[in-house]
This record gives sequence, C-alpha cells and structure tokens, in this order.
Amino acid sequence: MNDAIDWGTEPQTGSTTTGSLLQKNVHVGLPNPAGRCAVVRGDYLYYHYGCDGLDDRGWGCGYRTVQTMASWLGFNRGPPPPPASLPDIQKALVSMGDKADSMGFNRCPGGPPPPPSLPDIQKALVAMGDKPDSFAGSRGWIGTFEASLVLDYFCETPCRVVHVRGGELEEVAVPELHRHFSSSSGSSFSGSSSPVMMGGDRDNSSKGILGVCTGDQGSSMLLVVDPHYCGRTPSVSELHAQGWVGWVSVSSLDRSSFYNLCLPLPANTQLNGTQ
Repeated sequence: MNDAIDWGTEPQTGSTTTGSLLQKNVHVGLPNPAGRCAVVRGDYLYYHYGCDGLDDRGWGCGYRTVQTMASWLGFNRGPPPPPASLPDIQKALVSMGDKADSMGFNRCPGGPPPPPSLPDIQKALVAMGDKPDSFAGSRGWIGTFEASLVLDYFCETPCRVVHVRGGELEEVAVPELHRHFSSSSGSSFSGSSSPVMMGGDRDNSSKGILGVCTGDQGSSMLLVVDPHYCGRTPSVSELHAQGWVGWVSVSSLDRSSFYNLCLPLPANTQLNGTQ
C-alpha cells in the first residue's frame, strides 16, 4: 500500500499560509432536511488532514477543526479595535515576560490573519501552561477544551464548552446548537452562527458542526464537516458525494460516548459571504 499523499495541482478556492489551496463554504449546495433547520452563516475555509503539507493523519483532526473555526472568525470579525497605545504594548510585553521573545506567531486581533498552524497551536498551549514543553513538536491530540484556549489566545474569542452525557445528544446538544446557529436575540447566549467543534471519549474523532435540523417527529440531524479527509483538494461536489460534509442523524452517533461542544462567542461579528 502506498502511503504517500497525492496533494494534487488543480487550482482551488481559498489559501493557507503555505500556498496550499482550500475549499470555501463546503456545505453550500447541500439541501436541508425537512424540519426546523439552522446552519452556519458567513464564510469559512475547510481545513483537513495534510492541507498545508504537514502529514497529521491520526492525530491532527482537532487542530484542523480549530483552523476551520478560526477561518470563520477571520472572515466575519466585526470592525477592528483601535490600535493599542505604546503604554499598552509595553505592559503586554512585560506581562508576557521571557516568553515574549519565543512567540513567533501573530496574535493581532485587527484584520483577518490566517488561522494558526499546528506548530503554533502547540507552542501556544505550552506558553499558556496547559501542556508540558514536550508537547511542542509532538503528535499530541487536542480536544474541545484546548480548542477554547486556542481561539481565545489567537482570536480573542471566548468559547462555551458544553458537556453532554452519553445518550443525551437530543436533549442537550441539539437545543444548544439551535440556539447557537439561530442567533436568537432573546437568549442570554445569543448564537454567533460560527462552526462548532464536537468531540467525545469513545467517539473521539473531532467533528466540525455547521448546522442542526429537527424534524416534525422530533428526530434531529447534524450538518458535519469531517477534517479526516486527506489528499488532493476535491471539488465541493466530491466532498458531498464522499460524505466528508453532510447531514448525519443524531441517532447514528455513539450513545455510550459523552460529547463536548466548543461554541465560540465572538464579541462582534460582521457576516460575510453565505447567509
């Protein structure tokens, strides 16, 4: 069996920091199931195994889901804040201490910087004290908790992490996702309509959630974008046909597994692209 990755040469939409090309808004064109549906609004890029030339098969799915989420924040962030004053910059450098010189990545909240790379995510988690020094350069997994730290660190976006016990996806996760994607102004946690990260224990494969739909009989489906694709960038229609993005029945997920949701809470958004 040949394990080499065929990266392909066809031009596609969107780009990474290394020049590899990514697909944008990969859910567009999928029909919604019958029922009450709420889906992601605004532009995002689909990040997946190996999309930047780094072979992260078997360990990088959580990072790729975070990158997809961060791309949405980059596209849909509201007006940037005013530049920091010189005293504020000096205070920030003092607070970073001796870590300031080792930070080789961009934390600037103004404008749409590209999502952090996998090495940058690992360095940031070490710098925050969440991981030991040995985590940088490793093949260590990350989950929803680490995703919340990373999005707060690089995008200055806090997140809610919601724990869902086994067998309670319909009762807990589905209402949370409806609130998130519906952006209901009356809720104390009004939704942002950003992609959401979902992961569990027995079912420990990271999933990007782009929408939720509840049918008339009460059964629900999730719009899942799967970061485990690896190879040359396919067309959006190929992603749909091969099941890398599509509607998945909640009842098909592992009822014996708990799940966690990471739901970004950006302070202000200005939706661009798909609505």
